[in-house]
Amino acid sequence: MFTGIVTDIGRVRVVRQTARDRRYEVETRWDTSTLALGASISHAGCCLTVTETGPGWFAVEVSGETLTKTTLGQWMEGTPVNLERAARLGDEMGGHIVSGHIDGVGQIVSVRLEGGSRRIEISAPEPLHRFIAEKGSITVDGVSLTVNTVGGQIFSVNVIPHTLEVTTLSGLQPGDPVNLEIDMLARYLARWQETA
Repeated sequence: MFTGIVTDIGRVRVVRQTARDRRYEVETRWDTSTLALGASISHAGCCLTVTETGPGWFAVEVSGETLTKTTLGQWMEGTPVNLERAARLGDEMGGHIVSGHIDGVGQIVSVRLEGGSRRIEISAPEPLHRFIAEKGSITVDGVSLTVNTVGGQIFSVNVIPHTLEVTTLSGLQPGDPVNLEIDMLARYLARWQETA
């Protein structure tokens, strides 16, 4: 489980196809000696397992399913990645409960300045848009954000300067794909309504 509070922007340093999957090595400012093999890390919102570590880097293997259902299939050497280590009991809950399971890939519609912040409009794929509510939570590339407006498949978020500085969201442009994870409560409420 995660909170959607990014603690480092890593960078893909190696991409290698394996017999089964794809292996990524990711550079980080974290002390990688504290990363256990098998640890879960959120990569742009996608929960992946650490399979190897070295000084200033760690490796993960990504299945074909994940490569086709997320933006990870487009990663190459040099790609910046929002990183978050798994939450521990007793940690401050700064964002919202995030599973690290991507629900779909959205597309940036527009980015515009609004005061010192940026208003970002995102198109959510069907049927995901029906789970997104104004003032609800959503995770965009691993970042916990509050939904400002919803209109059909398009929703908007307002990103403050601090979040822009410490995540990859500052580089988003119209047309860019982003990983989306809807609020877990919205998912279960919708499922309950379908079966009630």
